[in-house]
Amino acid sequence: MKYNSVGNTGLMVSELCFGTMTFGGQEADMWANIGNLQQDEVNKMLEAVVESGINFIDTANVYSFGQSEKLLGQGLLDLSVPRDEVVIATKLLAKMKDKPNSAGLSRYNIFNSVEASLKRLQMDYIDILYVHGVDPLTSLEEIVRSLNDIVESGKVRYIAICNWPAWMVAKAQAIAHYRGWHKFMGLQYYYSAVSRDIEHELVPMAIDHDLAIFPWSPLAGGFLTGKFTREGADSDSRRSKFDFPPIDKEKGYDLVDVMGDLAKIHDASVAQVALAWVRQQRGVTSTIIGAKTLEQLKLNIDSTDLLLTEGDLKKINEVSPLAMQYPGWMVERQANYRK
Repeated sequence: MKYNSVGNTGLMVSELCFGTMTFGGQEADMWANIGNLQQDEVNKMLEAVVESGINFIDTANVYSFGQSEKLLGQGLLDLSVPRDEVVIATKLLAKMKDKPNSAGLSRYNIFNSVEASLKRLQMDYIDILYVHGVDPLTSLEEIVRSLNDIVESGKVRYIAICNWPAWMVAKAQAIAHYRGWHKFMGLQYYYSAVSRDIEHELVPMAIDHDLAIFPWSPLAGGFLTGKFTREGADSDSRRSKFDFPPIDKEKGYDLVDVMGDLAKIHDASVAQVALAWVRQQRGVTSTIIGAKTLEQLKLNIDSTDLLLTEGDLKKINEVSPLAMQYPGWMVERQANYRK
């Protein structure tokens, strides 16, 4: 397992991050469709993760409404995993109960959510705390100040962002810089070969600000596993029951065809090719993988053994082009006068 530096923090994380969205879930709810793994299965997964060298584990308070955090924390205790040998990340934003202040990024909810997550995880501190999305009711300065203070409290060590537009990330970093507050150190965003939207603004911004990129759903919700082709789909797969995140399926089918050919050449699976593609993109620090079975997990971990050639990457890029958007195409056009 390779380890990468997270921006300029000096923190080292494995090139794969284990995502725990499949932990927990009740019958007939969204989370059960995603995973529904319980403690015995969770412990087996965590054991394989630790043995592989993965030291970065991701969860969120909203995953199965707290069950994922509980199962993760208990699993690490059951396996006697030293706390100082794993980097644990969780998130806050979503509504956890039907009360007016139980969601968002107010100072009130940030502090209450951290306390609740620590209790469920059975831990004294969170290594990385993500804001899980945008809060339109709380000022950006208030959010950044509250996050600074939660880090100063010692209950959180680093802060990071999910699902914010690039301008908002840059503005938050500027506020933190001029106030002398703790800055964000990483971004967790949806990124796969079939959905490359972050390459427009977020990737250049992250590189300029020295922010790590942690892609989620690199297999596009299971679409890039080889289980979905024009000829049919696996009815037992997660995406058959929970069609998310949205993708251009025609482009997806073209990608699966190309990745299938590359998989044969490299004696790998389509999923391993898709994971290798994301891992080799610029700015990517650690790719988040999940699994419903131990077999899936081990195959995903083995994707780190696959190194795609420039020719392989070109073949994938040819069927997943990212159309230029304004002002990007104008910036590129006008830049010619400087060449």
